[in-house]
Formats: sequence, structure tokens, C-alpha cells
Amino acid sequence: MLTAAVSFVLTAGGVAVAGLRAYRRRYLSATRWFAVALLPAGLYLTGLFPVARTIGDEFADWATRLVFDPRVWTGIVLLGVSAALLVATRWLGRRGAADAEQVAAAARPAAAGPAAERPAVAPAVPKRPAAGKRDDGLGDFADIEEILRKRGI
Repeated sequence: MLTAAVSFVLTAGGVAVAGLRAYRRRYLSATRWFAVALLPAGLYLTGLFPVARTIGDEFADWATRLVFDPRVWTGIVLLGVSAALLVATRWLGRRGAADAEQVAAAARPAAAGPAAERPAVAPAVPKRPAAGKRDDGLGDFADIEEILRKRGI
């Protein structure tokens, strides 16, 4: 009986606040207040208050274990490590990182003998535009143009 009284008083209070909001021409806020105000009466009439109470009790028990049980903290750490590994592998995959075998194969010199060894080539560094020039996004084409000019094409 007390549950019914409390739920209908909460519903009536919420409807009153919604009415005040509508009177001030804040219809969106009034609609939200009205929607929330209907919840207590709806929960009581459908008989979901015992379910909500059970859920609340279970949540309180879980929170108590969270604070005091080291097993729960171990589980949280494992979930965090799992999430970090998933994010890291996704990030590395997007960067196009090669696996260990490809990196090792690229680091080894050619096995054809000393005469076939190539000199080490420094990686190409993109050129910065000169102080007076604008960067129009065609820096790679400037390199190609320079190569073609050297070849006389």
C-alpha cells in the first residue's frame, strides 16, 4: 500500500512540474518531465517494483564486491588489458605494420654474395616547400618532374 502511495505521489508531482514547464512555454522540457513522471505509476501498475528492487539489491551487492574483493579487481584489470590489446592491434593494423617475419626479411642483406650487395639507401624524405612557395599538395609531382628534367624528357 505504501508503494502505491509513493509511486502515485511521485507521478502527481512530476505531472505538476510538467504543467509548470508547459505554462512557461517550454514544451520540450514539459514533455520530458511528463514522460519521467509516468514511470513510477507505470512500474507500480505493471508489478515491476519487485524486479527493480531485486536489480537494485544485486547492483548493491556487486558494488560492495567491487570495492572489497580483489578477485573483482583482477577481473577489471584483465578486461582493461584485453581492451588495450584490441585497441593496440587495431591501431597497428591501420598503420600497415608488417609482422615480424617481414621485418626480419627486410633487415637481412641479400644472400647472393658480397658483389651483389647494394649500398644502403636512405629513405626518401619529403621536401619542404621553399619559404616563398605555397604548398599546393603536389610535392610528390615536383620530385617526378625533377627526375624527368634530369633525363631530358
